[in-house]
Amino acid sequence: MNIKNRLKLAAKQTAENLKSRLQKHPDPRLQIPWNFAQVGMLIFPLIPILGALGLFLGLVGTCKQKFRQISRRPLNRGFAILSALLVITAVFAHNRIEAFVGLYNFLPFFILFAAFSSLIQTLPQLRQLSWMIVISSIPVIILGLGQQFLGWSGIDQLQPVFGWVLAPQGNPPGRMASVFMYANILACYLTIAFILALGLWMEEVSCQLAVVSRHHLPMPNAQFPIPNSQFLFLSCAAIGNAVALIFTNSRNAWVMAVLAVLAFAFYAGYKKLLAAVLSVASTIFLSAFGPEPLRQSLRRIVPAFFWARLTDEMFPNRPTATLRKTQWEFAWSMTQQRPWTGWGLRNFTALYQAQMQEWLGHPHSLILMLTAETGIPTTLFFLGLVGWVLARGVLLLVNWQSHFPVDTQQQQIAAQETKENSMSDITNRVICQEQNSGDRLIFFSYLLAFAACTLFNTVDVTLFDFRLNTTSWLLLAAICGVSQRASGIGHRESGIGH
Repeated sequence: MNIKNRLKLAAKQTAENLKSRLQKHPDPRLQIPWNFAQVGMLIFPLIPILGALGLFLGLVGTCKQKFRQISRRPLNRGFAILSALLVITAVFAHNRIEAFVGLYNFLPFFILFAAFSSLIQTLPQLRQLSWMIVISSIPVIILGLGQQFLGWSGIDQLQPVFGWVLAPQGNPPGRMASVFMYANILACYLTIAFILALGLWMEEVSCQLAVVSRHHLPMPNAQFPIPNSQFLFLSCAAIGNAVALIFTNSRNAWVMAVLAVLAFAFYAGYKKLLAAVLSVASTIFLSAFGPEPLRQSLRRIVPAFFWARLTDEMFPNRPTATLRKTQWEFAWSMTQQRPWTGWGLRNFTALYQAQMQEWLGHPHSLILMLTAETGIPTTLFFLGLVGWVLARGVLLLVNWQSHFPVDTQQQQIAAQETKENSMSDITNRVICQEQNSGDRLIFFSYLLAFAACTLFNTVDVTLFDFRLNTTSWLLLAAICGVSQRASGIGHRESGIGH
């Protein structure tokens, strides 16, 4: 067999393997768009051009099939009104060209949200999307570690293909950035991947415990099932993301990761883990900001890598113009001068540079950036739309049983399959679904991931990175889609049952 035939055979086998891993969509009309979305999300971090193409095809296919339903939803009409408001602020901008260019960071993603909230509407889809994000984070972590400790650098000639180049020792130097343009962007991306990995890992643990409970094994002498490949992979993924988060040297991400672990521990009732994380976090915090002599005593235990970064002693004597406090004050002064329409998107940078003689891409706060550049009314409307989606998601989580009651018929099927395949992975999944806890945990991880991303953006701005901005809107769309369908909206529009 010649090389050409071997390549064809390899390509065919790869396509068949990939096809077998793709998830079926409950609506056959949306199967092709869902396939494109899955593949696109899997390769998105490493090959943004091809990943974006897959997501775009998924978007177009969904709009083609569901345009009438999408256009009729009140929430999507709200985003259409928000789009009009943003265009109006661009018309009255200080620099109109920059403002209209800045619309690119918002308007396409409103369309993405509207389409994918119709495409992603089931809990298995959320789980599948979590797997796509977690799997794709592994090469990002490997490249970041190589960049940080082995001096790896990207090939400049391939930058047009991949859309990124590894900067040796990170960007800024000493802080891991991997395939992203800056360490803080990577930190926010890893925070999302870390939370979703923890959600999948905890679900897998729950499944293992369900097996033990199902077989009535005595806990002291219980022979727990041997961890399967999924459990081992998710364990490595969660640990890998946590380690990479540390080396991004992002205080925001550290706080978000700690809060996420605390939230998961509280959610699952892991009291020992809750106490352990609180103890470690409190020790580090007191080593940075505690009273004397306690602070000095703890600094003998806690590495300076942590407390010096928290207190900003790691980067002393920074120019006043680079401090967040200075940027926030300037952004708020811009808001006060033009509270109704703002100065226009992307206008902060030029105005700040003219005043402070320092170039900054944003004021390190999404809310302050929006009030300064688009005005207070538009910002409040934007926050209201996003907040409405999150509020409905939280209400769904609180009232989960009323929307997703346990199916007694499914319980009987689960019991029968348990007798036939007592320790199989299939039975593990059936038991977990029978308890109706795994799906709720996955949905909780989405709420937590998006909340962490939102809190991260109160002290930073990540929407200028196309991949991270897309991922954030996909999380929100997934939350919205499942919430809409649970409340009956998706059921009435699509005719698909739960």
